[in-house]
Amino acid sequence: MKLLIIEDDIAFSNTLARRMSKMGFECQIVNREEEIVSHCETFLPEYVLLDMKLEHSSGLQHIGAIRQVLSSAKIVLLTGFASIATAVEAIKLGADDYLTKPADTKLIAKKLLGEDVVIADTFESTMSPERLEWEHIQQTLQANDGNVSETARQLNMHRRTLQRKLQKKPVSK
Repeated sequence: MKLLIIEDDIAFSNTLARRMSKMGFECQIVNREEEIVSHCETFLPEYVLLDMKLEHSSGLQHIGAIRQVLSSAKIVLLTGFASIATAVEAIKLGADDYLTKPADTKLIAKKLLGEDVVIADTFESTMSPERLEWEHIQQTLQANDGNVSETARQLNMHRRTLQRKLQKKPVSK
């Protein structure tokens, strides 16, 4: 089961590849947009996990090119900025499914392999609400280029409260 992970966040893509490998996938990672088509042609994956927000473009722009090379591959768009409009557009452009971050490995595997597949319990459990909050805060902070004030506004949170949360160590699962 070959899986191509297209994600500009190197740390996230490496973690995801490691976890998906433990579930039986043979993974390759593409971190640069200009390498997407060449990796599709050489690796010929059966599954593609495509990030919506890449460094210089939207993953939506690459669905057509991927679909031309890999007509039967299952393409799942993964995004931290979910909306019904982008989900509909992704499906119209040729994506097979759409997932919002943070998504656990079992859910990603189910979307790639099909909903009726039973995934054996591995090392991973559901994230705690505290960890989920931490991940969401970090994602929003990153989207705002580290601007704490703007992040606090978007999260409907007082800036000092956000700063206190950011000073705490991340909660483990």
